Amino acid sequence: MNVNKLLYRPLGMLFGVLGGLAASALFGQVWKLITGTKEAPTPTQKDRSWGEVLLAASVQGAIFGLVKAAIDRGGATGYDKLTGEWPGDTNKYDGD
Repeated sequence: MNVNKLLYRPLGMLFGVLGGLAASALFGQVWKLITGTKEAPTPTQKDRSWGEVLLAASVQGAIFGLVKAAIDRGGATGYDKLTGEWPGDTNKYDGD
């Protein structure tokens, strides 16, 4: 394993935890904006419809995916600027 990837790993884990907290807070605000309610439905709540549950899961997944990608990319970019070494995959994208 590359030394840079090994050194970056604890930072990546920290960024992941902080990103999860940020995504959770953002989802709560977005859900409140969309529905006017504080609590998003859980899949096992009997009194919530399939539509509500699936909408909540879709919105939550999109927000968590977006925040994770932004945090991961920002962390890798910052690490690269500090060390001059990219901590992730450096293979060229071939477009296929």
